[in-house]
Amino acid sequence: MEAAQDALLVEAGKPAGEKKGAPAPVTMLLALKGMGANFAGVLWSEAFYRHFDNRRQVAAYAGLAATPWRSGGIEREQGVSKAGNPRLRTTMVQLAWLWVRHQEQSALTRWFKTHSQRGRKRAIVALARKLLVALWKYVTAGVVIEGALMKSVA
Repeated sequence: MEAAQDALLVEAGKPAGEKKGAPAPVTMLLALKGMGANFAGVLWSEAFYRHFDNRRQVAAYAGLAATPWRSGGIEREQGVSKAGNPRLRTTMVQLAWLWVRHQEQSALTRWFKTHSQRGRKRAIVALARKLLVALWKYVTAGVVIEGALMKSVA
């Protein structure tokens, strides 16, 4: 059953007119340690099949973008907007916790560990945003996340 699901995800993740030998986005996601078929499926079906011009659009779509408030001389940060896709936002927070657990040597995990002393909940949401942007760059441009481990081929 899982093999059939994986095959469907790989087939769904192939862009139109894909070059021979180029990996499908879902296959790229599944190659990362700690990334399962369900997470890859949600990322593909909720976000990565769309076109985004920049990282801010990706974060805003997921509802993980910052919402600054400025009035006169007052500047305050109101947290994340939560105006985006709730399924993607929830998935990214769950994936961020798994990323910290399975990708201990990555730059994102090191960033989380240094910033989580002030508040783990805030830091994990920030990590979810950073991870979403990093995965978007990985899938669209092939930029591998610094220190990320790939699954061993068995």
